[in-house]
Amino acid sequence: MLTSLARFAMARPRAVLVAALLLMLICGGFGATAKSHMVGGGYLTDSLESVRANDFIAQNFPGGNPNLIVMVSGDGGVNSPQVRAEAQRITDELSQDSTVSGVQSYWTSLTTRSDLAAALKSKDGQRGLIMATVTGTDTEVQNRAADLSNQLNGDRDGVRVRVGGMAGSFADINHQVEKDLLLAEAIAVPVSAVLLVLVFGSVVAALLPVGVGLFAIAATLGILRGLTTVMDVSIFALNMTSALGLALAIDYSLFIVSRYREELANGSDTRAAILRSVRTAGRTVVFSGLTVALALAALAVFPQPFFKSFAYAGVAVVAAAVGASVLLLPAALMLLGDRVNAWDLRKPVRRLLGRGEPAPKRAEDTFWYRLVTAVMRRALPVAVIAAAALLALGSPFLKAHFGTPDDRVIGAFASSRQVGDALRQDFDADMASSAVVVLPGFHGDAAQIGAYAKSLSQVPGVAAVLSSEGVYMALPSADGAPPTGKRVAAGIPQMTGPNGTYLSVGTKVAPYSAEGKRQLADLRAVSAPGDVLFGGAAALNEDTMNSVISRIPLAAGLIAVITLILLFLFTGSVVLPVKALLLNMLSLTATFGAMIWVFEQGHLSGLLGFTSTGSLDLFMPILMFCLAFGMSMDYEVFLLSRIREEWLASDRGPADNTRSVALGVARTGRIFTAAAGLMAVVLLAVATSEVAPMKLFGIGLALAVVSDATIIRGVLAPALMRLMSTGNWWAPKPLAALHKRIGLEEDSGAAVSEGERTEHQRTDDAEAGTHADDRVMSTTSGR
Repeated sequence: MLTSLARFAMARPRAVLVAALLLMLICGGFGATAKSHMVGGGYLTDSLESVRANDFIAQNFPGGNPNLIVMVSGDGGVNSPQVRAEAQRITDELSQDSTVSGVQSYWTSLTTRSDLAAALKSKDGQRGLIMATVTGTDTEVQNRAADLSNQLNGDRDGVRVRVGGMAGSFADINHQVEKDLLLAEAIAVPVSAVLLVLVFGSVVAALLPVGVGLFAIAATLGILRGLTTVMDVSIFALNMTSALGLALAIDYSLFIVSRYREELANGSDTRAAILRSVRTAGRTVVFSGLTVALALAALAVFPQPFFKSFAYAGVAVVAAAVGASVLLLPAALMLLGDRVNAWDLRKPVRRLLGRGEPAPKRAEDTFWYRLVTAVMRRALPVAVIAAAALLALGSPFLKAHFGTPDDRVIGAFASSRQVGDALRQDFDADMASSAVVVLPGFHGDAAQIGAYAKSLSQVPGVAAVLSSEGVYMALPSADGAPPTGKRVAAGIPQMTGPNGTYLSVGTKVAPYSAEGKRQLADLRAVSAPGDVLFGGAAALNEDTMNSVISRIPLAAGLIAVITLILLFLFTGSVVLPVKALLLNMLSLTATFGAMIWVFEQGHLSGLLGFTSTGSLDLFMPILMFCLAFGMSMDYEVFLLSRIREEWLASDRGPADNTRSVALGVARTGRIFTAAAGLMAVVLLAVATSEVAPMKLFGIGLALAVVSDATIIRGVLAPALMRLMSTGNWWAPKPLAALHKRIGLEEDSGAAVSEGERTEHQRTDDAEAGTHADDRVMSTTSGR
């Protein structure tokens, strides 16, 4: 298939490239509106109890569970004429909007609901709140909230207006993610181009992977926009899949272009060099892409749109990166021929410095060969020390606390963050974090609701409980006994109806904290007068966490099975896949431990510009695990296939195992280092985002890639393979026979004869970029 694709591209290269350009423009134009069709988080599913509770209120009590909060403040206080006039203007504007319901404010509640008015005014009297519910689907809510935010936010005549709440937070995050994507691409593309020039020397060769990367970005936008027509797609997929497409496209193009230049340097003509590059490096790229795609596909076992959008979009993006690499590159290389080496910037630099052409290096003379040889001479102590260091880095993961993100994921410049900070610090109860208790179908006595509300108000940390029977607060007893729930205001008739009733529980506790979790458990433990559903921020958090955690074993099991099967097909060994699985787990544990230390515990928060909330978004580590696992497998396939090639060409004794490992790492050293560096650049560009989960994603994956390309590949993997010696290659006879029939090898045949050894080594060196006769790339060999 790959040969047919290459021949097709070579036969009509201009047509292929023009078609690719048109497709790129179409996808880019179609995908330009992708952001406006995405959902803010994608963390929820309709089956969750908390979602059903919120839906019940939305259907039966419009405005009963506000998702938009407008904070109005002024130097003269909430009762100054300027603040009162601006608040009235905003209240009227929201009340006249057909997409907004349940508008209530501090100023309108002064005469009708004194109890509510007190909750809607800050402790210092400088800020007042207007609450409302923006109706519609998730996408409609966030788009309407964005419009309202643009209309209302600002400072006018000494009055400050800030829009927040859940809908306002999603609007701000969406807008920031879109801006951050442009910045990340503006950083990643030119920096990658410069690094590729350093790797290749030739400007022309360096621009080929960049071109394929730009195609992958445009294709990604089109894919995401297409998916929004059939499913909810998380806004976070915009940055992440774009970064993934760019990184993989550059990575894969690097392998193929390196191989093509190697074949040219060895005397092949253009057509033969392209065919050989696609059959070898292109074949490996296809199967490496398969590992990443299958790891991402495991995300589909989770019910949340966040994960499903990454599963489908990720697989499609990987396919686009692989397809562009094996189809567009042959067409471009056919037109370029040996001009791929044009504009070699190293030659004038050498002349300027008075240096001649560097002498070619043998694999045995490279840095990587010397390093790995030294490691294997002391394999046991090196393995123990390296493993202990990684476990120490991973130790913070044992104390990880997970939660769902809130407005604090974005910087203090955002209006929703300013509103959230004020609610947490300056108000008696955080109105954005209130719990709702729904009793669907309840038609019992009002006294039962009153007794239930009274009991709920006595739970520690509860500010007040609003119900149709009355407003209850836990007031101190005169004799020093524990606070007692007492009715402090009349009930609210609008909180009951023909289909049931609900209660609103104001809280002083952060919903995503450990204390918030305990409070929710205490609220659930209170005996209810009927079937009850809990909603609100704390319940949403708990339900979501339970839903995700219950699917982790299935996803992890699928990834493990995929890893073991694919590595067995590549190596013919049952030992090496298990070793690779353990090393990947060790590397990722260290990465996640470091991320807990930074993002949950707050170390480096000032330097990196984020706010630690004391918990970590559980969705990100799971997504990062699948991506990092896939990329680690990507490198593992390249490395082990090269080591196995050396092993098959040897006499297969203990000394040959050691030499095969050293040669395999040496021949892949330069290209892996370049690929890991380029991928880290793209990921770190994502980390420039002002949204904390994007920082976590970029920094965490960059660290995983770098550690895998250095500590794992250069130290732990060689040390363990030295200790296991010839046992590395063991497999039961039935499985060995199976591998002989269906194993994924670059060239057909069960083994390589001694007479073919030199040729086979020569044709594999493009992936390593270190062949002794490669004068084009010799200046960076062994670095």
